[in-house]
Amino acid sequence: MKKISTERKLLQYALYFKKSILIGVICLVLAVALELTGPFIAKRLIDEHIVGIEDQWYQVETKDQYTVAYDGEWYKRVDRLDGTENTLAVATILQVNRSYYFVNEELPTTGNREIDGGQLILKSPEQTYQVEAKSLSLAQLFRFFQPEIPSIYWLLGIYVGLLLIAAAFQFTHTFLLQKSSNRIIRKMRNDLFTHIQRLPVQYFVNQPAGKIVARVTNDTEAIRELYVRVLATFVTSFFYMAGIYVALFLLDVRLALMCLLLVPIIYVWMKLYKRYGGKYNKVVRSTVSDMNGNINEAIQGMSIIQAYRQEQQTSNDFEKLNERHFTYQRKLVRLSALTSWNLVNVLRNIAFVGFLWYFGSQSLGAEGVVTVGVLYAFVDYLNRLFQPITDLVNQLPQLEEARVSAGRVFQLLDEESETMDTGKIKRYDGHIVFDQVTFAYDEGNDVLKDISFDIRPGQTAAFVGHTGSGKSSIMNLLFRFYDPQRGSITIDGHSTKDWSRQQVRSHMGIVLQDPFIFSGTILSNVTMHDDRISREMAKEALKAVGADRFIEKLPKGYDTPVKEKGDSLSMGERQLISFARALAFDPAILILDEATANIDTETEQMIQKALEVLKRGRTTLVIAHRLSTIQQADQIFVLNHGTMVEQGTHKELIAQGGQYYQMYQMQQGSVKVSAM
Repeated sequence: MKKISTERKLLQYALYFKKSILIGVICLVLAVALELTGPFIAKRLIDEHIVGIEDQWYQVETKDQYTVAYDGEWYKRVDRLDGTENTLAVATILQVNRSYYFVNEELPTTGNREIDGGQLILKSPEQTYQVEAKSLSLAQLFRFFQPEIPSIYWLLGIYVGLLLIAAAFQFTHTFLLQKSSNRIIRKMRNDLFTHIQRLPVQYFVNQPAGKIVARVTNDTEAIRELYVRVLATFVTSFFYMAGIYVALFLLDVRLALMCLLLVPIIYVWMKLYKRYGGKYNKVVRSTVSDMNGNINEAIQGMSIIQAYRQEQQTSNDFEKLNERHFTYQRKLVRLSALTSWNLVNVLRNIAFVGFLWYFGSQSLGAEGVVTVGVLYAFVDYLNRLFQPITDLVNQLPQLEEARVSAGRVFQLLDEESETMDTGKIKRYDGHIVFDQVTFAYDEGNDVLKDISFDIRPGQTAAFVGHTGSGKSSIMNLLFRFYDPQRGSITIDGHSTKDWSRQQVRSHMGIVLQDPFIFSGTILSNVTMHDDRISREMAKEALKAVGADRFIEKLPKGYDTPVKEKGDSLSMGERQLISFARALAFDPAILILDEATANIDTETEQMIQKALEVLKRGRTTLVIAHRLSTIQQADQIFVLNHGTMVEQGTHKELIAQGGQYYQMYQMQQGSVKVSAM
C-alpha cells in the first residue's frame, strides 16, 4: 500500500471544511485584486491629472469644463478634444526643473530641456528646438490644473471605496480561514484521542505517557499554527505575489521577467530550509516528548525521588534532554537568522539595483518614454512584492515545525487500532473455559503455557502463585487486552474472538490492587457518567460494600470532590469505591485482581460479607495473595512460572500437601510470628 505523505494528509483534513476555506480563498483573491488596483489608480492620477498638463493645448472658441483661460483665450488639452471643437492654434506646456513654461507652438514632450534667458532649448532624438517660452505663475499654473481636480477627487474616492471593500473581504477571509483552522484541529484532536482509546494495551506498555500527551497537546498545537498562521500566510502571499506579477507584466514585460528571478531563488531556499530545518525540528519535537515523559515520571514518583535523595540524578537526566533541546533550537535560530530579514533585504536591494539600472540606462535618456506614473507604480509594486516574500520566509520555521509535528501525529494515527463494535450482546451466564492456552507478551518468552481450566457459571475461582506465575496474564486474556498465541478462550461456548473487545468486556467488572480514581466526585467515580447507572444505584453499590460508613462523615457526602488518583482518600477507601464501581454495573463476571491486598483486616472482613451476597448469580475470579480470603472458593488454581501445577478446593489442596499447602503454611507462620 502506497504511503500517503504528511502534506497529503494535512490536505485531506483541510478538505473536511473545503466550503468555508474556498469561500475564504475567494474573498482573499478579491481583496488582493482590489488592493492592487491602488498603484494603477495612482499611475492614472499622476500621468493624466497631475503631470498630464505637460502636453499640447489647443486654442478653442467655446468654453466647457475642460477649458482653461490664458491671456484672454480658451485652451483645451489635446486628450480632452472630442473632435467637434474648432481649433485655432496649438501651444505646448513643458516643465523645466521646478517651473512650467508656455510655448506658442507644438513641441514634443520628450527630450532634454533647459532655459537660456527667455528661450527654451529642447533636444529630442529627431532634432533640437529653440523657442520663446513664458514662465507660468502659480495662479496661472493652478488654472491649468483646475479641470483635473474633480477627476482627482473621483479617483481618490474610488480608491478609498475599493480599500474599504477589500478590508471587508480581508476580514471575511481571515475569519473563515482561522475558523476553519480551529475546526480542523478540533477534529484532529478528537480523532487522535479516539484513536488512542482504540489502541491495544501493548502500545501503552511500550510508550511513556508523557510522549503520547505531547502528541495530543504540543504537536497538534503546532499544527494549529500551521493552519491558522502559516497556511493563511502562504495562501495570502501566493495570491498577492501572483497579482503583483500580473500588474508588473501589464506595466513592463521585461522588468517583470527580471523580477521573476526571485521565484526560483525563494523556491531553492525553501527546499534547503526544509532539508535542514526538518532534520533539526525532528530532534526538537522528539526531545520535547522525552522531556514531557521525564517530567511526568518525576512528578508521579516525586515521593520516591525525595525519599531516596535522587533529586540531583533526576535533575541531571532532565538537563541532558534540556541541553539537547537547547542545542538544536540554537541551530534552528541560526538557520532562521540567515533567512528572514537578511535574505529578503539582499533580494530587495538587488531588485532595486536592477530597477535603477533598467530605467537609468534605457528609459531616462533623451529617447525615454517612461512616465512618472509608470515609475511610481513600479516602485510601489516592487515594495509590495517584498512584503509577501518576507512573510513567506519568516513563516518557514513554523512551517517546518508544524510539518514535523504533523508527521508525529499521523504516525500515531497510523498505529494499528482495534475494531470498535459496541453493539449489545445478551448478558452471558459466565461459563469460562481456557483450553490449552499459551501466551507471550514478547515472542519466544511464554508467560502462560498450555493453561486449561473450566469455571462454571456462578462459581468463585481463585488463582494463586508467586509473583510472575501468570495470574494477571490470565485476567488480561479474559478481558481481551491481549489474545493468546495458541489455544482458545470461550465464554458460554462462544470464543472471545467472535465478539469485539468491547462486547467481551460489556458484562465484566474488575477491581484492581491499585484502584484508579478519576477527578470528579465519589458518585461520578461509581457511575462513570453512564446513563444506565442512576444516582440511587451508585449509592446502593457503595452501601453494599460498606463505603457509606466513611462517605457519610465527609462534608459533602456522596458528592465530595476527589482529586486526581484519589490522593485525598486512603488506599482502603479508594478500593471500596472501585469495588462499588464494579458492582454498580452488575457484571456477569467479576474479577478481583488482588483487590484486598492493601486493605486492613476490618475492611477486608466487611468486603467478604458483601461478597457473599453480591457474588450470587455471577462468576467471580479472584487473584489473591492472602490465602485466608479464598478458602471458600469453589476452585483454586495454583500457578508456577506460567503452568498449572495444582487445582481443587482449599481442603483438597491442603490434603495434597503440595505447593499450595506450603504457601498456606508460610502465611500461617507469618501470621503467628507477627502476632507474637
